[in-house]
Amino acid sequence: MNLTTNSEYGARPRIWFVIYQLLWHLLLPLAFIRLAWRARHSIEYLSDLPERLGFAYSKPIKQGAIWIHAVSVGETRAAQPLIEAYLAQGECILLSHMTLNGRRTGKQLFAKEIALGQIRQVYLPYDLCWAVEHFLKTFKPKLGLFMETEAWPTVVFRCKEIRLPLFLVNARLSERSASRVNRFGKAGRALFQAFAGILAQTDFDAQRYRHLGVKNVEIVGNLKFDVPLDIELVSQGKAWQQELHANQRLMVCAASTRDGEEVIILKAWQDLLLSHAFKVPPLLCLVPRHPERFSEVADHIAGVGFQFRRRTEWRGVPQTATDLEVILGDSMGEMPLYYSAADLVLMGGSLLPFGGQNLIEACAAGCPVLLGEHTYNFQQAALDALEIGAAKRLKGNLLLGEPIALMESLKSMLLNPAQLEKMSTAAKRYSLEHRGATQKILRSLEHQHFSLS
Repeated sequence: MNLTTNSEYGARPRIWFVIYQLLWHLLLPLAFIRLAWRARHSIEYLSDLPERLGFAYSKPIKQGAIWIHAVSVGETRAAQPLIEAYLAQGECILLSHMTLNGRRTGKQLFAKEIALGQIRQVYLPYDLCWAVEHFLKTFKPKLGLFMETEAWPTVVFRCKEIRLPLFLVNARLSERSASRVNRFGKAGRALFQAFAGILAQTDFDAQRYRHLGVKNVEIVGNLKFDVPLDIELVSQGKAWQQELHANQRLMVCAASTRDGEEVIILKAWQDLLLSHAFKVPPLLCLVPRHPERFSEVADHIAGVGFQFRRRTEWRGVPQTATDLEVILGDSMGEMPLYYSAADLVLMGGSLLPFGGQNLIEACAAGCPVLLGEHTYNFQQAALDALEIGAAKRLKGNLLLGEPIALMESLKSMLLNPAQLEKMSTAAKRYSLEHRGATQKILRSLEHQHFSLS
C-alpha cells in the first residue's frame, strides 16, 4: 500500500499521513493494553482480537455486500432502519463496529439475520495501512457507509484510491468538531473531501461540511426519527407506569448520564424529596450511558443514602415498593421501557459539556424532555423539540455542581400535570413530523452510486 500522495487522486497528504502511520504503529501496544484494562469488566473485550488487525475473519460474507460502519451503540441503533431497508432489497450487510457495546447492540437487533448469514458482524481494524488493506481485500464491499461522525484517514483515503464509494451518512458535525478539523489545516479538510459524498442531518451540519471544502453535501434528515421502538418494551413500560400511577407516583428517567452528572442529579433529587412538595414522593430511574459505570453509579446512590434497587434484580415489570427512592437502570437495550414508564426525561450528557445524548427516542415514546445547556451534538433536534414544546431548557450553571436550578425545574414540572400532558402530545407530534430520512438516503445513494459506477 502506497503511503505517498496518489497523483491521480491527490487525496492523501503525504507527510502528514506518514507521521500518522508512524504514530499508530508506536501507540498500537497501548490500544491493546486499553482493551486488557477494560477486560476487568468483561472478558469479551479480548474476543476477536485478530479482527482489530484486519485478520482472522471466520465465516466471510459474500463479496459485494453493503458495508455499514456503526462505531458504537447510538450509531448502531440509528443504522437499524437503513439496514432493514437494504435487507428488504435482498442485500447482504457487512456491519462493523469499534466498541464491544456497539457489537452487542448489533447482535441484539439482528440476531436472526446474523444467524442466516445476511449480516456479518466484525470489528473495523485499527487504522493501520496493512490492516485496512487486508480488511478491504477480504470483504470487497461494493459500497461503504460510515455513520454520523466516523472518519478514519487510512480507510477513507484508501477507499477513494481503489474507487470504493464511501459515504458519510446521517452525518453531523458540531462547531467544536469543525474547529478541531480546521486545526489540521489542509490535511483535516482533505479527509472529509475524500468521501464520495456526505448526507447530513441538518442545515447546520451541511454548512459546516461545506466550509471544510466538501462539495457533495446533501441534507436528508436524521435516521434516528425512523428507528422503531420495541413494542414489547413499550408495553412493559406502560404497565410499569400504570402501577406507579395507581400508587400516585410519578417517575423521572435520568437517561444516558455521563461521569460527573450523577452526583449533581442525586443531590438535586435529595433536595427534591426533602422539600416535601409531593404527597407521594416521585421515583428516580437513573440510567448511566456506559455499562462499565453501573457499579460506580450504584456506589454513588448508596453513598447518598437512598433506598434503591437495580433493574436487573427484577424479571419483567419491576414492583415499585413505596419506600423505593431510586432505580438504577443497569440493563442494556431497555431505553424504550424506561421512557414509556417515565413522566419526564432528564437528558444526560447535556448537564455538563458532553454535547447531549439522543432525545429523539424519548420523544417517540411521548415523554417530555428536560435538557441542560449542552446539546451541541443534537443542535437542530434540540432546537426543534424546544420550539414545538416537547422539551424545556434547564437554566443554571451546573458546572459549579450547583443542583438548585435542577431541583427547582424538576419540582415545577412534576407539579404541573397539565404541562406534562401538553409536552407529551408535542413530543409525539415532533417525532412523527421528522420521519423519512431512510428513504431520502436510499434515493440519494442509489442515484450517486449509479453515477459513480
